[in-house]
Amino acid sequence: MKIAITGGTGLVGKQLVQQLQLAGAEIFVLTRNQSHFSNGVHYIQWLSDKSFPEKHLEGINAIINLAGTSLNNGRWSKTLKEEIYSSRITATKEVLRIIKALKTPPEVLINASAIGIYPSSNKSKYTETSTETAHDFLANTVRDWEDTAKRAEDLGVRVVLTRFGVILGKNGGALPMMVMPYKLYIGGTVGTGTQWVSWIHLEDVVEAIIFSINQENINGIVNFTSPNPVTMKEFGKTIGEVLHRPHWFPVPSILMKLALGEKSQLVLEGQNVHPSSLLKANYQFKYPTLKYALENLL
Repeated sequence: MKIAITGGTGLVGKQLVQQLQLAGAEIFVLTRNQSHFSNGVHYIQWLSDKSFPEKHLEGINAIINLAGTSLNNGRWSKTLKEEIYSSRITATKEVLRIIKALKTPPEVLINASAIGIYPSSNKSKYTETSTETAHDFLANTVRDWEDTAKRAEDLGVRVVLTRFGVILGKNGGALPMMVMPYKLYIGGTVGTGTQWVSWIHLEDVVEAIIFSINQENINGIVNFTSPNPVTMKEFGKTIGEVLHRPHWFPVPSILMKLALGEKSQLVLEGQNVHPSSLLKANYQFKYPTLKYALENLL
């Protein structure tokens, strides 16, 4: 199997490349750097006036589009918000152009997305059939991102929109920042503590992406979250339990807003999101509970 990946050097991309290589796939990572071959991976230059990545991608079976500026690159200034938005739309439009240029399109496009499209709520429970959407910056970005990716369906490509929850990994993402206060013995509830955290272990993200490539009946919106979301208070208490540290030093919402500005919504607000599509397709989560996931990671 031949698979192309954008964003192949990020948190999810690195792990995905490793797992796909172990599975025997031929990997093509689209990069802004010069094309080269390294460690068994084809690195193909893209998003350049002089690059034509489609020349190297004939016969690919799947494209996995993970490209986009990180949400964690500092406070959400006007400039950073524009970059977060444009990086995702530009990359996805280029993926569409590549698909059109290929003699034979790939069978499936796996396109990254986020549960931030759902409205923040302490009461509602969201599945893939939920129609409610928020109207803030993150939700609007996700909506346009998904709408752009869905155009690949008109080219005969199955499209899977992977709405990621909070991805837990050892070497990146949200977890190291959430764990640090506990290591310093000052961990505690952030905000009210009643906001939901719909999380997922990095290994399950990777395995579920590979699963979605191979399951032809999976398409459209797919929530990539554990089947057992928790409140922020429970999340913090579980970190403390696993690390044998106290959970006692609360962080008021006002401090988070002062420190992070608009970006504080990522920790002060949340959604109770369930992975109904993956469960219906009989995907078996490696880490279904938070304590099990944190014991593995910490």
